Amino acid sequence: MSAIRLLSSAKRTPSRTAADRPVRPVSEFSAGAALYCGAPPAIYPRMARQPQIQPAPPPPQPIPTTAGPALAEAGGIVTIDLGAVYANYRLLAARVVPGECAAVVKGDAYGCGIDQVTSTLTRAGCRTFFVAHLAEARQVRAHAPEAVIYVLNGFSSAAGPGFVQTYARPVINSSVELAEWDHFVASTGWGGGAALHVDTGMNRLGITVEEAAAVAPRIQSENHGIALLMSHLACADRPDHPLNDRQIRQFREVRWLFRGIPASLANSAGIFLDASTYCDLVRPGIALYGGNPMPGRSNPMRPVVEIKARILQVRNVQKGATVGYGAAWTAKRPSRIAVIAAGYADGVLRLAATTEATAARDGGPPREVIVAGRRCRMVGRISMDLMAVDVTDLPANAVRRDDMASLIGEGLSLDEVAAQAGTISYELLTNLGRRFHRVWKE
Repeated sequence: MSAIRLLSSAKRTPSRTAADRPVRPVSEFSAGAALYCGAPPAIYPRMARQPQIQPAPPPPQPIPTTAGPALAEAGGIVTIDLGAVYANYRLLAARVVPGECAAVVKGDAYGCGIDQVTSTLTRAGCRTFFVAHLAEARQVRAHAPEAVIYVLNGFSSAAGPGFVQTYARPVINSSVELAEWDHFVASTGWGGGAALHVDTGMNRLGITVEEAAAVAPRIQSENHGIALLMSHLACADRPDHPLNDRQIRQFREVRWLFRGIPASLANSAGIFLDASTYCDLVRPGIALYGGNPMPGRSNPMRPVVEIKARILQVRNVQKGATVGYGAAWTAKRPSRIAVIAAGYADGVLRLAATTEATAARDGGPPREVIVAGRRCRMVGRISMDLMAVDVTDLPANAVRRDDMASLIGEGLSLDEVAAQAGTISYELLTNLGRRFHRVWKE
């Protein structure tokens, strides 16, 4: 009999749920805690012993609506539609009612700006955020003072004071982390809680199912410290993959052992996979930023990011002449080539189909951009600062120096661009437009 079934069959006393436990008002916190990092969120109980008092952080600065170099000096412009982020969150939240919809804002909110996106999601009703690192949690806390913030990459003793200062919760990913967390809590009296991550098939982070079964009896204690039980789906974007069913069933069994503890399993794709993944809390990421959570099917999300790059020059290339490093593309006819101010230093991946032959070999279409409202193929290799595009089929007066070409937008979707580049939308978003002028619009 498995460790899960042995423990689940044992006589157990009921645990108190989160709803049963009283929440102390902010007024119960000591002056020391307020001085330490400002007024704490009401979700946290009072500490038995306060950490060393530190100066309160400065008040948050107004959130910028533009960033990067001035548009006149930049090679391109990235526009982030915060109204679309808001709408995407509301769509996902409505889908999982009565469960809660959190938001994953790691990686600078997938390259969309963690400050601006967090503020928008807070206005949309989001009360729980997931980040990868403690530094990101600090950024979220500045714009979501009452939110619950989980740090996915776990806990270390050295980072303990930072969790207290930020009022963030670590996601415990191993038995070693759990031991370190318990020691930290015992020595400081911190009661902020943590998430317990159980690996059900990803084989990346998380305690094993057997370790989870051994940990489960601790929830009989009122001060067990586990605020959330979670796992992560490995193949939710492939609905027919057998691992989905195995993970759902395994997490259901583990969840039974932790009765009364809120649970979370579904990512963006999981939300559209099956309602059995919803549990108490879902954790969408890429869907918030316009990525398709259902590859191969119609995208229900609004596009968030539009990227344009400046045309520096339009030049004539004779038949038989080559373009770019390595002479990788040869003109089969007299051609007009637009040279655009975007390269791999701007996140345009160098791995690109440079000819029809290589595209056929790699099983995908040549990469495209939108010039003067038409799709035009990239030619030659992507260099650090530049790319070349064949505009021969456009009217001669349709393409001029200083015009903008669309790298994403005008019907060229994020997921399509990623597929053409041989990657995924996540990688594309978190790298694009680092040197471009950036604008956030509502």
